[in-house]
Amino acid sequence: MRVPLFLLLTGVLSVSSSRAAEPTPQPNVLFIVCDDLNTHVSTSGYPHIKTPNLEGLAKAGMTFGRAYCQYPVCGPSRASFLSGLYPESTGVLDNKSDIRTTRPNTRSLPQCFKEQGYWTASVGKVFHSPQHEQGPLTWNEFQRFENDEMPHVIAAKKAFEAKHGPVDKGKNRRLWKKHLGTLSTQTHGRPRPGYGPSGLRDEQHKDGKNVRQVVSWLDEKRNGERPFFIVCGIQKPHVPFLAPDAYFKLYPQESLQFSLTPAGFWNQAPRTAMVKRFQGFGFELGIENDALRREYTQAYHACISFIDAQIGLLLEGLKRNDQWENTIVVLTSDHGYQLGEHFMWGKVTLFEVCNRVPLLIRVPRLTQPGSSSEGLVELIDLYPTLAELCAVTPPDDLQGTSLVPMLSDPALPGKEFVYTVVRRGRKFGKAIRADHWRYARWPDGEELYDLQQDPAEHVNLATSAKHTNVLSVMRARLDRAEKTVAARR
Repeated sequence: MRVPLFLLLTGVLSVSSSRAAEPTPQPNVLFIVCDDLNTHVSTSGYPHIKTPNLEGLAKAGMTFGRAYCQYPVCGPSRASFLSGLYPESTGVLDNKSDIRTTRPNTRSLPQCFKEQGYWTASVGKVFHSPQHEQGPLTWNEFQRFENDEMPHVIAAKKAFEAKHGPVDKGKNRRLWKKHLGTLSTQTHGRPRPGYGPSGLRDEQHKDGKNVRQVVSWLDEKRNGERPFFIVCGIQKPHVPFLAPDAYFKLYPQESLQFSLTPAGFWNQAPRTAMVKRFQGFGFELGIENDALRREYTQAYHACISFIDAQIGLLLEGLKRNDQWENTIVVLTSDHGYQLGEHFMWGKVTLFEVCNRVPLLIRVPRLTQPGSSSEGLVELIDLYPTLAELCAVTPPDDLQGTSLVPMLSDPALPGKEFVYTVVRRGRKFGKAIRADHWRYARWPDGEELYDLQQDPAEHVNLATSAKHTNVLSVMRARLDRAEKTVAARR
């Protein structure tokens, strides 16, 4: 008889001859999902950042150094890992599509847990937007918050209304919006994102509210006698890059370090591999704007240290409520983010910095404290992993692979390759990460990078005669990935 894993995790399996043992409780789950967080965290080997609470979680659990998203955009990535399916199978290939329409009857990860007895709750951005929120079907409780208004915006609004009247009346809506966009770097709207110190306290930001709501649920024991499955959606470091003032002081602009891309990089890479979001940030292709890059990078890093502090409150809340030893903690991001690498800003590329994500997992009595794995894993692997750990029966159509063996033995190699796609109009860019290579196929060309010799991906080897054999192997792997996904839709 196969013993459920959660029984192994929670202790004694013996049964007396006179009566059965008391039922062993299933473990709780705290799933922390950050938004647009790349590997600029200390647990991913990035030394120029202060993330002590992530370090604390890593020391208590296991770090996956090579974890990859399946689509480097919020909506498609979240639909993918919350369903355990590749994006081409979900049909969610942009931020507007809804898996409930593209693939009806798909049971999401939290829905599956709720149906099988868990108390489920979420705060913040878990499914992509309020329009994608699955509500009571999936959650016993769910909540989204907004930032409080910044002090300098309150003052500006008061002055505006004294002259023009209420900002929400008639033509004042347009006038106020236009005025707000010119008020400060913090209030820049689309296309240029806002950034800078907010003037707010931690608890006045939506992420501060998010974590405090989770801590409140823990303190109040809202789950009652049931195990809980809580997802905390952390909104930062998504734009606008706003954080309390103190976190900016951690990163003096003149001390920031980043690599420079060769000016002619895009002469040897497919043009469809790029996106023009850099224009919205105020940059020109092939031209390094050092001053502006430092401003944005400082703000992005300030956001990371801000959310690290909030995550610390979550971990403290588990410990204070005696749930630390019965709660699986997972921390990851929906995808990475470009901060000027290859002159790109934002997401929607297939470069390593955009596809690789932090992934920390702590399973009480299973993961070795401070362990790490360099095995290749995908975000779609989280669904089958958590289902196995918690003795929850998952849907039959999952395309991910359980990470439980790797959690038990960090030396295991992981997957042969991982697969990420992104759309360009009606066509796709598709990438394979295997060994120390990354290969991508685009409508107008190919990319091949040796990440051992060229970790910044500056030299495209796709046309190198010396790498013909490697290119053939990577092409074949990508073909296999495409066929596998097509066969299992």
